[in-house]
Amino acid sequence: MTTSHSNSPIRIAIGGLGAIGKALARRLAEGTVPGVVLSAVSAKNHDKAREFINTLPHPVPVLEMNQLEPMADIVVECAPAAILGDVIGPFLRARKKAIVLSVGAILFRPDLIELARQSGGTILVPTGALIGLDAVVAAAEGQIHSVRMVTRKPPNGLSGAPYLIEHGISMEGLTEPLKVFTGNAKEAAKGFPANLNVVVALALAGIGPDRTMLEIWADPTVVRNTHTITVDSDSAKFTMTMENIPSENPKTGRIVAQSVTALLRKMTSTFVVGT
Repeated sequence: MTTSHSNSPIRIAIGGLGAIGKALARRLAEGTVPGVVLSAVSAKNHDKAREFINTLPHPVPVLEMNQLEPMADIVVECAPAAILGDVIGPFLRARKKAIVLSVGAILFRPDLIELARQSGGTILVPTGALIGLDAVVAAAEGQIHSVRMVTRKPPNGLSGAPYLIEHGISMEGLTEPLKVFTGNAKEAAKGFPANLNVVVALALAGIGPDRTMLEIWADPTVVRNTHTITVDSDSAKFTMTMENIPSENPKTGRIVAQSVTALLRKMTSTFVVGT
């Protein structure tokens, strides 16, 4: 970031006001991060969005997606994966930063990564629900031999996923854990676009989406989205398990909004811990 943030705050726009977008808007409007202000939001339903925005200490404009860029220095994308390009494209073209939460969608939009490279814009992927991402990034500076992940989610957190519909797998009345998917991160991102930003972030940090392997379980015995990751590399072998408390949207963890807040705090901080 430039050093001028001490006088002029960094303006943040939020593209999408689902559970995460709202949680983040609330934090920023309350002044949680010094030197950072919420400047505008965009949402599918403007009336509902205005209703929400009016509950904030400092209401901001509710705009169309393509009107956000002039209003902000950074956009946080909290929208459905299908409109990722609409949210971040204008910011990248303007050589600005875009924080992307629909990480899975990035795999299928190499044009956006290319756009950032050519224009001088930046795509940032926050750690989100994934503890230990720093360790994976560090291990990737050497050689990583394998990355495996096992995800267990309450069945309602997986329902509606294209892969389940395509393969006729029902979540109704499950009484014991059911393995619903085995494959790599790229296949998982395609089959479970609303669920598995975690494994894509892991893949991008480590050995790529084709070699990062995954099992998904629909598990009625868990109430939290649980991920166990095992990484074997030439510098360390480590296993980590996290149980993320779902937000109001059962497909997403509560920690994601906090992760974006932490990333913004890092950008304006003079003392930074973590890679």
